[in-house]
Amino acid sequence: MPFCKNCGAVLPENAKFCPNCGASVQETISSAHLAASELIVVTTPTIPGYRIVKVLGVVTGLTPRTRGILGSFVGGIQSMFGGEVTAFTVEIEKARREAVERLKERARALGANAVVGLDIETSDLLGKLIVISATGTAVVVERGSQSP
Repeated sequence: MPFCKNCGAVLPENAKFCPNCGASVQETISSAHLAASELIVVTTPTIPGYRIVKVLGVVTGLTPRTRGILGSFVGGIQSMFGGEVTAFTVEIEKARREAVERLKERARALGANAVVGLDIETSDLLGKLIVISATGTAVVVERGSQSP
């Protein structure tokens, strides 16, 4: 019986995501399959040179983050001198990549080969938790002229 590596919940057979915490269930993928499953992800509503043949729905990837003690300390020191707080920049960039990867996993699970209209938002909850959200529309595209 498989268990979620993130929260330890029992996973249903063939689960792509944990029903308890939403974490992705990692599978071993051959490099040939990985290349075939690459998604096109754009912020625009269309993809030049492609036609949307099917809209599968909205997909979202979320990443909640807290500032650790060391990160807060280093950030506090850097903020005394002004300028960019690189300790936070690195963590926010990692969180953004993770949110987009989760969005892509959910799009693939729906059978999409592209995501259009990608929007990335950051929310601050109670001053202690930052949530990075990546949202877009999962679609199936094929080469050809763009959809009207």
